[in-house]
Parts: sequence; C-alpha cells; structure tokens
Amino acid sequence: MAFDYKALTRRWFEEVWNKGRESVIDEMFRADGIAHGLAEDGHDLPGPSEFRKFYRQFRSGIPDIRITVDEVIAEGNTTALRFTAVGTHSGDGLGIKATNRRVRVSGMCMLRWKDGMIVEGWNEFDAAGLMRQLTGPSPAKVRA
Repeated sequence: MAFDYKALTRRWFEEVWNKGRESVIDEMFRADGIAHGLAEDGHDLPGPSEFRKFYRQFRSGIPDIRITVDEVIAEGNTTALRFTAVGTHSGDGLGIKATNRRVRVSGMCMLRWKDGMIVEGWNEFDAAGLMRQLTGPSPAKVRA
C-alpha cells in the first residue's frame, strides 16, 4: 500500500498539536515507535504512552499551541520538516509558573514511517530560545 507521507506528516501536526486530538497519537504513532530529542534527560521516548507524557506536559504549559508546518520534504518512507510553533504560556506544565507571554519557537523534525504510522522521530527545536522568552525580562520592559 502506498502512503502520502507528506500528507501524513501534516496531519500529525494538525490533528495532534493544533486540534489537541490526543487519541490520534495512538492512530499514528506505532506501539514500537521511538521519539528522540524530547525528554529532558536526553533519553528516548518509547511508544505512544511515553510520548503522550511529553505531549500533555507541553500542552499544559502552552494549551493554545499552534504549529505551522513551513516545509515538508519526503524521500522514501522518511519526511523532514521545518515548523514554527506559537502560543501563550498560560499553564505551569513546562516547569515554570505561567507567564501569560506569547512565545514563538522554530524547529525541525524527521519522521520515519512504517505502514502509515510513525516508527521513529528525531526532534530539534529552540528550547533555549523558548526558555529565554519565558524567563527573560518582560517584553514591555525591554529598552532599545
């Protein structure tokens, strides 16, 4: 069976992240899948249940997150994408008391697919930039 991996990639971000449909994680992330680059301690996140922990924590910190897939490239069963995430830090899920600041973060991801499901994902995003936006001086107090 042939799959449109670009469309599946866009669906993942639209359904899981933008629409907050957590149930889609089980539809699109294989039970034996692995997510790299998301755990605080550097370990991999094996399977949907471990990914879901990260997902819940991140969404509880930025519940209105909106991820725009800026570009997707596909080769074989692998997709690579650039994305931009924006939202309001209105929850405490990121380990920092809610600041109610708007944040913007860019990142890249590579996804390997099998049978129409994610079997492995490599994730890189500007986590340091995100933390600077949350813990730095209030934008209203920054002077030129």
